[in-house]
Amino acid sequence: MSLTPPTGSVRVLGAPGERHDEILTPGALEFLGRLDAAFADRRLEILKERRRRSGHLAGGTPLDFPLATRALREDPDWRVAPPAPGLTDRRVEITGPPERRTAVNALNSGAEVWMADFEDATAPTWTHVIGGQLTLLDAIERRIDFTSPEGKEYRLGERLATITVRPRGWHLLEEHLEIDGRPLSASLVDFGLYFFHCAQRQIDVGHGPYFYLPKLENRYEARLWNDVFLLAQELLGIPRGTVRATVLIETITAAFEMEEILHELREHSAGLNAGRWDYLFSLVKTFGHRTDFQLPDRAAVTMTAPFMRAYTELLVRTCHRRGAHAIGGMAAHVPSKDPDTNAAAIAKVRLDKEREAEDGFDGSWVAHPGLVPVCREVFDGVLGERSNQLERTREDVETTAADLLSVRRTAAPPTREGIRSNVAVALRYFDAWLRGSGAVALYGLMEDAATAEIARVQIWQWIRHDRVDRATVLDLLDAECAALENEDPQALVLEAREVFVDTALSVQLPAFFTPGAYTRHLVRSAAVTARVNA
Repeated sequence: MSLTPPTGSVRVLGAPGERHDEILTPGALEFLGRLDAAFADRRLEILKERRRRSGHLAGGTPLDFPLATRALREDPDWRVAPPAPGLTDRRVEITGPPERRTAVNALNSGAEVWMADFEDATAPTWTHVIGGQLTLLDAIERRIDFTSPEGKEYRLGERLATITVRPRGWHLLEEHLEIDGRPLSASLVDFGLYFFHCAQRQIDVGHGPYFYLPKLENRYEARLWNDVFLLAQELLGIPRGTVRATVLIETITAAFEMEEILHELREHSAGLNAGRWDYLFSLVKTFGHRTDFQLPDRAAVTMTAPFMRAYTELLVRTCHRRGAHAIGGMAAHVPSKDPDTNAAAIAKVRLDKEREAEDGFDGSWVAHPGLVPVCREVFDGVLGERSNQLERTREDVETTAADLLSVRRTAAPPTREGIRSNVAVALRYFDAWLRGSGAVALYGLMEDAATAEIARVQIWQWIRHDRVDRATVLDLLDAECAALENEDPQALVLEAREVFVDTALSVQLPAFFTPGAYTRHLVRSAAVTARVNA
């Protein structure tokens, strides 16, 4: 492992804030510099490989399980590391941004695990990036208690959820930190700052530095993360294998390399996670140009669709065959004050969690503390006193490439309400994101960037295949812009509309909305700063 020192020092370009000096210490910045020196070039190579493979798949190259790793998949003997302290029982996991109130509520929620999300649930303002690190540091030190301006007290209880951290994906940059005149990888910043300040602290309290890894597309990206873990542990004197990471299988290409991803991370692996919106988003990005991959309204594409069942059942089989946890997808319902509405939503959540538990998942995600009891009740009913159901190896499951790609069996034309819903949700999420909120309650659901991504790429796909015309979408967009302006006079309606047009109505589909929106945020922040200083 390379220990080559960085050629320059990391410069902080972000504005100083309260207690930022506790995170941006000389030692932490040097640590980031060493990670950058070792992995910046490899990061660029994997992004180049993403573009290359995307072009090949768009050109008609078939997607299948890799021939080169067939022997690895057929080898029955290898296993991942055993569950780490605090990750043995994961029947309920709660997710949310690393914001103080959210952190206290999540840690006290009764869930076994809290995923502190720097990725889809966080709009990466400089304040949120460093504030999130302070939140985690304070949570581990048990000094996160506070009283809100409204007088509500937030205090940590005795039994707390195990903390895991989801850094931003490899495709994103942190423009507020640079080295040699270029920004650092957002992945390395989120991982590095947390690891530097909290890895040993987590070990001292009986757990360890645990992570969720987003947006991986193949085994080489898992190998890169594994090498990051090895170097980080070496640099700080942390025993090798202390890190644990759960990989989100949320890209269609990663679904064909689940075994390989587990193998690359095997001494650091904590399992795999199956979600919905990012997976469907990846499917459209990869095959949206093809007529046989047209999706209906996103609300109609549930986890019971044949190609989604193939994906989730393969994930459980793969994980349990290798001794890894299989974690289910998100229940995003926000509890309502209306009892009938709430009861109907809880019934849907229960049905979804029952399917997961019966299929063999070891736990599942919720977005709100109010959903912890129903998720726990369902998994308690299946697991009983057991911590997991790793013994269910699902040898009955046989999944082919055709099964994973059988989208046409779910095909149906979009409805006008489905089109309107995608426009409405994407527009409102873009507005919230540009104003600094990454987790947003919309129409009774807690939404993050993944929802906006699937909503806008579906619009793009439907226009491309003449399921809806561009003029109709623009009419709906104008109507939603007017509605949003009436709902909230402070909304950034014009900017949100521009993001929608750029990412959903362009000829070429942008891979993600976040890089362009991030640039808009930086420009807007600079303009605000200039006005304040004028």
